[in-house]
Amino acid sequence: MKLLSVNVGQVRKLRVGERQLPSAIGKQTVSGAVAVGKLGLQGDTQADDSVHGGLSKAVYAYPLEHYPFWQQQRRDHGVSLFDEDLPHGFMGENLTIAGLLEQDVWAGDELHFPDCVLRVTEARSPCGKFAAVMGFAGAPKAMFEGNTCGFYLAVDVPGTLQAGQSFTLKPGSRSVSIATSLQAKRYKHVR
Repeated sequence: MKLLSVNVGQVRKLRVGERQLPSAIGKQTVSGAVAVGKLGLQGDTQADDSVHGGLSKAVYAYPLEHYPFWQQQRRDHGVSLFDEDLPHGFMGENLTIAGLLEQDVWAGDELHFPDCVLRVTEARSPCGKFAAVMGFAGAPKAMFEGNTCGFYLAVDVPGTLQAGQSFTLKPGSRSVSIATSLQAKRYKHVR
């Protein structure tokens, strides 16, 4: 399992329909070591910490394996006419990872990096801001149906993260899988 990129963003205005809303979903890849504290990555902010951020959602990880799905979705919805690669961080994630998917991870599992430990807390819930970035209204539903949500992490041991690092998974109690958590959120979202 590998950390491919570390991505941070600042709150700015995002057009959602006719409105301009504050959002930090637009993330940019940073190079070098990035400090990780209890509330997340240095240089990263959140517009609404009731939905993103805080101690239990300090960091958002997203598997690179899902990027081709989104490239195809954007083509199918006429958002992207070409087969361009989406840049890391496009999904709003802080960590673009490889080798760990939602069905393989459970709330309470720990990701051990060389200099810090992050604990899996829950699946991401897509929102209207995500739909605006993706360019089509059905993006949240596609995220649920494709089981391509990624997951939030709490910072158990602060330290630093850097692209290119390998990490290991230490299983927790294994009571709630991220896949199960996503299905529960999907049920609540589509009701």
